Amino acid sequence: MDRMLVVIFDSESKAYEGRKALHQLESEGSIGIYAYAVIGKNADGSVIVRQVDDPGPLGTLVGASLGGFIGLLGGPVGFAVGALTGSAVGGTLDLENSRVGVDFVEDVKQQLQPNKFAVVAEIQEDWTAPLDSRMEAIGGRVYRRALSEVKDKIDDEDVAAMKADLAQLKAEHAKAHAERKAKLQEKINDLDSKIQARLEKAKQRLQGAEAQAKAKVDFLKSKAAALKAKGAGKQA
Repeated sequence: MDRMLVVIFDSESKAYEGRKALHQLESEGSIGIYAYAVIGKNADGSVIVRQVDDPGPLGTLVGASLGGFIGLLGGPVGFAVGALTGSAVGGTLDLENSRVGVDFVEDVKQQLQPNKFAVVAEIQEDWTAPLDSRMEAIGGRVYRRALSEVKDKIDDEDVAAMKADLAQLKAEHAKAHAERKAKLQEKINDLDSKIQARLEKAKQRLQGAEAQAKAKVDFLKSKAAALKAKGAGKQA
């Protein structure tokens, strides 16, 4: 199962221990890591990114959800980039792209207080106990949420309501006088354009989700192949 993971620590050094533990868990086969970052919370509430994958997929399809999530933690103006990262890793993305609920975002924002640090990661995980026990042993508080499925339609109920309005306008148009017909036709055209735009956005989101899923599969396969090759090299 793909999950968003947040492990909060009381110090930056402990967060780096958490990052090390995360990689150890992956090498043991307990989890798969798509993308990760070490972040901290400034006194003004903004998020500073201390470290990301090097080279990392945070700004790619593989780490798109994590990038969106970090942006949401940093607030509407986005997040600051730590001096240690050397470059920007993205901007604020919307809640839909992060694929977690607003309640999870708010829970993490409440717990990630100023001068606290965290390891945030987008992972593949089937069993929670290995990660929980490892992180709790070094003082980490673990929060996780399964990533939601991307639907092929946006705001289904809203689109249905718009279509009902469109049907009503067309019914009125059929019975209206010439002068009224022109005004109704403008409204029909406008509403139809809005409906089509929403459906097109839904289609694009679905296509993006499918591309992201494929990219994740390919990414994990490439990591597994690299680890296998590394192991074979040590045995040679």
